[in-house]
Amino acid sequence: MRFACLIYFDPKEIFNASAAGNAVLADSGPFAASLAASGHLVLGQPLSLPGDAVTISMRDGRMSSTDGPFIETKEMLGGFLVIEAADRDDAVRIASQIPFARLGHIEVRPAPDTSQPRPHFPADAPA
Repeated sequence: MRFACLIYFDPKEIFNASAAGNAVLADSGPFAASLAASGHLVLGQPLSLPGDAVTISMRDGRMSSTDGPFIETKEMLGGFLVIEAADRDDAVRIASQIPFARLGHIEVRPAPDTSQPRPHFPADAPA
């Protein structure tokens, strides 16, 4: 089963040349290599800082765009991994080893098989 591991962190804590930030950055490459060697890594990709982003929306056939992030937050989405895991518990176990979890947060979300019917989500169900 595939899971997306969304990696959130405060760039001021990662890129401040501190020992903790440098350790997370130094450990990330070897961790990705070990994940690939174990057969769990499907895809991994860091993202540039939000200032390089553009946020778009389409409403009534018209596009609107804004430079930078849509919402100002302390933490940012800094990258993601797509992993293969036996189940949710296995995915959480793997994600807990991602070096960025030491200074940020990892959101683990199942990646549905798009060849299957879409889930039904009633309009009155909580998100």
